Amino acid sequence: MRNTMLRRLPVEQATGQLYGGRHRLRVVYRTRDLIVLGLGVMIGAGVFKVAGQQAASNAGPAVIVSLLVAGAVCLLAALAYAEMSSIVPVAGSAYSFSYVAFGEVWAWVVGWALILELLLAASVVARAWSLYAAQVLADFSVPVPDWLAGIIGQPKGFDLFALGILVLLIVMLATGGRMSLRTLWFMVLAKLIVVGLAVATGLKFFNADNLTPFVPPSRPAGTDDPTMLDALFGFLGDGSPQAFGIWGVFAATPAIVFAYIGFDLISTASEETDDAPRKVPRGMLLSMLVSIVLYVAVAVALVGMVRYDQLDPAKPPLTAAFDVVGAQSMNKVVDVGIVIALTTVILVVLISLTRVVFSMARDGLLPRGVAGMSRYRVPSRSTLVAGGAAVVMSQTVDVLTLEQLVVIGTLFAFGFVSAAMIAMRRSRPDLHRPFRVPAATLTGTLAIVATVWLMLNLKVETWVYFLVWMAVGLVLYFAYGHRRSHLRMLLDQPPGAPLPYEAPPPGSGAYEQAVRSSGGRRRAGNPFAEPYADPHLSPGPYGSPQPYGAPVEPAPRQATGGYRLDPEPPAPRESGPSLGGPYPSGVRSAPESPYPHDPYRVLPPRDPFQPREPHQERDPYQERPYRQQGPYQGQDPYRGQDRGRPDEARWNDEPPRPEGRHRR
Repeated sequence: MRNTMLRRLPVEQATGQLYGGRHRLRVVYRTRDLIVLGLGVMIGAGVFKVAGQQAASNAGPAVIVSLLVAGAVCLLAALAYAEMSSIVPVAGSAYSFSYVAFGEVWAWVVGWALILELLLAASVVARAWSLYAAQVLADFSVPVPDWLAGIIGQPKGFDLFALGILVLLIVMLATGGRMSLRTLWFMVLAKLIVVGLAVATGLKFFNADNLTPFVPPSRPAGTDDPTMLDALFGFLGDGSPQAFGIWGVFAATPAIVFAYIGFDLISTASEETDDAPRKVPRGMLLSMLVSIVLYVAVAVALVGMVRYDQLDPAKPPLTAAFDVVGAQSMNKVVDVGIVIALTTVILVVLISLTRVVFSMARDGLLPRGVAGMSRYRVPSRSTLVAGGAAVVMSQTVDVLTLEQLVVIGTLFAFGFVSAAMIAMRRSRPDLHRPFRVPAATLTGTLAIVATVWLMLNLKVETWVYFLVWMAVGLVLYFAYGHRRSHLRMLLDQPPGAPLPYEAPPPGSGAYEQAVRSSGGRRRAGNPFAEPYADPHLSPGPYGSPQPYGAPVEPAPRQATGGYRLDPEPPAPRESGPSLGGPYPSGVRSAPESPYPHDPYRVLPPRDPFQPREPHQERDPYQERPYRQQGPYQGQDPYRGQDRGRPDEARWNDEPPRPEGRHRR
């Protein structure tokens, strides 16, 4: 592994088996919590407005097809995310996947795109929340003072509501995860009830004639904002943007992807999930399927209730549709549901943003101090830093005009994750994959092609802003991250220097100081040097180096009279499958291991009936008092071997108790 900007993070190190302590986030999520997390971010205001907006401006009743196409593209990407999450269940999501598959500079590029996506999404949704919150006050005739009316519900400039909701959720996340999870559960259930009421009411007024023509004839879009596809291939639409027709159906798809994005954010909760390699893919795919069903149901109710040419794209479409059919009472319910839905979106986006920033800071690409943990075992520093940036952006930038930047950042990450899945199938086929995508190469290729197609349907202005953002990110990487990378310090460390098994607290500088004090220079024989780069396989039990992927037999445990003896050293093998998956079993280091606190070290063989010599290695099991009487007269050969036995009472001075179900 070359110590360059293309250095790749080993899978085993990414999952925390090299120096321990990497999984330090509090475990709070189960499968149903992950499903709620996905629904919390995917079922937002888009479920109430995106179908109507795209039906009125681009696709007509065929917006149902646009929803299915966007859902199919996202589902292909979700399969890639699911497999990569089962291999690398860490908080960095697409950033960590790219680090493992392609190298550090590409990981930075993807991570920088994720920061753009999540930071801008939090700011955009906070502004939208303020607009709808002001509308709810008007719906219920709540009087608003004149001095307050000018600073709430504003599309740009200072807005008190947008500031307040961001600060409230940031404080909630910085003080622990359980409270935010309970809040998320209640709000998701409430908005699902609202969605169900809206669909049921719309179907009462369903008229099949409103679905004809299903694909309206094509016509000029009436806008001067061409897409990248129009700019590259002007002959496809005579050089001008097109609305309706077949091209209109595909033109509506990128905007719908903006509503679907969020399943990828579930992977950022991997380190906080019990049995993440299995539960994260399950939660991701189930939440994606439920979201597609809900979006299509709302679209069918909406376009069946009112003709597409009677909808005004400038107004909330579902509210306008209820006004047309005379169900004005549903407007208040929908507005309240939108406010609740947007609250959950902001909450989940902030969770994901802080985890990505935390992961990048933990790897040294951002300042290590940002990865500091609080006493609640949550990344409070990254929460405050990322949340503060979202607050500043929401109050200073006209973010509502930059929604497509969120889409392009998301699609960029989708493409890289799909490519990473294909690359890892070829470079590490030995890894254990609790979730495997069928026909992975074909699925990944289709996902990449579909993602590129959707990106080309975005505006040229969006592409320009995105390229500028990425250029700024590369400058920051070469100015800071490339030199401060934690992986670079590992590769530069001399081979004989001890490596702490437990990672120091992020931001403490303890590890960096240890590396610098040891010389920080790369030498021949570095266990991280190429071509062998497996950090788990230390020198063999007899002094010979273990090549990358060489298997190590687990130490046998001999049972004699219910007691455990010291294991024999493993015999090396010359061929066979390598240790697979982020959770391999077996011995990871030998007596010569540079990790002095490795609990999996192999003890040297000795005669259990001989007293321990002073120079011999201390028994790792804590010694306990034992009876001085008996045939051994104080030389109990099994002394210290009882640690962790369930029947510890037998080692005390009281006589043994009878066992079995029938006790006297």
